[in-house]
Amino acid sequence: MRAYGGDLVELASALETRGVVEAEAVGSRDLRAYLAVLDERGLAHTTIQRKLSSARALFRFLENEGVIDKHPASGLRQRRERRKLPGNLDEREIEALLAAPDAEAPLGRRDRALLETMYSAGTRAAETVGLDRADVDLKRGVARVRGKGRKQRLAPLGSYAVEALREYMADPARPRATLRDPDAMFLNQRGGRLTTRSLGRLVDAHALRANIHRKVTPHTLRHSFATHLLDRGADLRSVQELLGHAHLVTTQIYTHVSIERLRKIYEQAHPHAQG
Repeated sequence: MRAYGGDLVELASALETRGVVEAEAVGSRDLRAYLAVLDERGLAHTTIQRKLSSARALFRFLENEGVIDKHPASGLRQRRERRKLPGNLDEREIEALLAAPDAEAPLGRRDRALLETMYSAGTRAAETVGLDRADVDLKRGVARVRGKGRKQRLAPLGSYAVEALREYMADPARPRATLRDPDAMFLNQRGGRLTTRSLGRLVDAHALRANIHRKVTPHTLRHSFATHLLDRGADLRSVQELLGHAHLVTTQIYTHVSIERLRKIYEQAHPHAQG
């Protein structure tokens, strides 16, 4: 909401420089000029798309409220950017990352449980820190995950994740949850629920300990989860369900990752692959 609010303040400022201060005076030409300015600033395609979405939502609201007669952003399209292949770790790197936390220390046991859970269940950062203790069933090896749009799914937990979670939950040195959030699964040192920002920092720190010298984020583990499943023969529809994607087209990008890997193997192994 802060991001969307900032987008609308920025939009209002840009329109004001063009002498447009009333909502009903905004035209599609004004919005195209605004997008051109954003593009000239060198902003990422995804950032420009978000700012355009913020503007669309505002004018849709104003149209529904009867403040404006016509939606000025209707028919406005931002050029599509070629989608980048998601980064992922190979299985050797994943093993090194999962082994990086110090299993003898309370925070190390927590971090190992976090990393194992993300790689085992393919959870997003917000889904991971949003887990409550009641969401995790270690006997059945599943976790109830709250995804985007408040949709829930059951995510499987492998034996390594179950073991790591059991050790973490039974740890007598584990911080006590605060009264503010008594049900949280993953806690910080003060007993509060771990945040996505803290999760990102600890993933990055353990990647350095594992001698992985490139950017590793919580989403990297999710990408690796999907790619490794496909590499080992999982079908795309099953991976879609495991990731919690509403549409299969969202999952299809992972097939490109596996195809890239197959191409490298082909070029290395086939006698006529290279001239």
